[in-house]
Amino acid sequence: MPVDAVIIILQVTIILACLVFGAKKGGMALGLIAGIGLVLLVFVFRLEPGEPPVSVILTILAVIGCAATLQQSGGLDVMMQAAERLLRRHPEQVTILGPLVTWTLTVLCGTGHVVYTMLPIIADIAIKKDIRPERPMAASSVAAQMGVTASPVSVATVSVVSIIAENTDKNWSVPQILMISMPASLAGVLLAALWSMHRGKDLDKDEDFQRRLADPEFKANVYSGSTTLIGKVFPAEAYRATSIFLGAIAVVVVLGAVEALRPAFPDPETNEIEPLSMNLAIQIVMLAAGALILLTCKVNAGKIASTAVFKSGATAMFSIFGVAWMTETVVHAHLDSLEKGLTSVLADHVWMYAIVLFIIGKLVNSQAAGLLVVAPMALSLGVDPVIVIGFIGASYGYFILPTYPSDLAAIGFDPTGTTRIGKYIINHSFLVPGFIGVITSCLVGTVLAQLLLA
Repeated sequence: MPVDAVIIILQVTIILACLVFGAKKGGMALGLIAGIGLVLLVFVFRLEPGEPPVSVILTILAVIGCAATLQQSGGLDVMMQAAERLLRRHPEQVTILGPLVTWTLTVLCGTGHVVYTMLPIIADIAIKKDIRPERPMAASSVAAQMGVTASPVSVATVSVVSIIAENTDKNWSVPQILMISMPASLAGVLLAALWSMHRGKDLDKDEDFQRRLADPEFKANVYSGSTTLIGKVFPAEAYRATSIFLGAIAVVVVLGAVEALRPAFPDPETNEIEPLSMNLAIQIVMLAAGALILLTCKVNAGKIASTAVFKSGATAMFSIFGVAWMTETVVHAHLDSLEKGLTSVLADHVWMYAIVLFIIGKLVNSQAAGLLVVAPMALSLGVDPVIVIGFIGASYGYFILPTYPSDLAAIGFDPTGTTRIGKYIINHSFLVPGFIGVITSCLVGTVLAQLLLA
């Protein structure tokens, strides 16, 4: 084997080792351990450091800052209460409506971590109708994560727009991407929910569950009471914060659709007049929206950083920083060699891109990080950007093992124990809905991308 090939293999092994070990540790470990990889690559192998994804990181920071301010204001609870009213009005349809609600909340907020408040409510509704909670709980957790690529303010969506603009001559807008990713994601959610309606037995016909009900303590835990936001009265400031946040999302979509609304400035390299990038537009709009919520909705500024939305977003941002920088360092150093070895493979087997994205998405536990790692490399190797858009749903691979926070929360909030991790770990409640959702999303997305973008 040539020496160059051995060196590349060693460097790729370092990346994979950092990803696996960092993912196993969880939290901010992924970003921190990527620092060890960078030390080895730069100081031992003498590779020139790649470019860290500064623009994307700043966009994440602006979005989570605004969303966290919304949560601290009580505005997020207002949205949750409206969602709960819909679910309790049609409790027999909770297996369909639950996933649609969690998907919609993610689309609006840009993060799947808003699902936690809804999970105990979904479980409570299912139990009251003797519906197996596993059906809506697993599908709702999956749907919340699938909504990431359908959101105009998610890091994954904005990242794809930036990646394609920087690596190709295409300058597709956020709405153009959403024309593909939103219906593709929604189709996957609906099919997963429809399949879930018939999984397992209803509670009144489940022998194992009925046998466990003989235990008074177990029965009391299952039927101990309702979790609800119905009847809770919110101050006017919470409703105002919600309106500001939703208005900011609408502004982002309009700015992406109508390029003329964005001011234009000369490019420092080419001196050509170009419109303000969507990354910067989103950063400005979300910062301004967060400031309006802060100033007009009686928000305690000191508590914004302690919200669940800010903590989860900051962790994701830090992971993306380390992982994307480490990977870009290796890809940039060996781009010519990679082009020779992989271009023909990807040209003949373009579906390999989706598989690689799926695997990396699982390793980094982030759709945005997976796209930042795989998409630029694929585009540099000649993969059609239309294919990259069509397969955007493949970035959700972290349902394979039931270790993601929303999946663990779904298991914890189901007092019946039907939402569970199987004996062999891999046979858990989220596996089949996840595969149905991702495969459907990729198929629908590919067809739509070919029809609308090719």
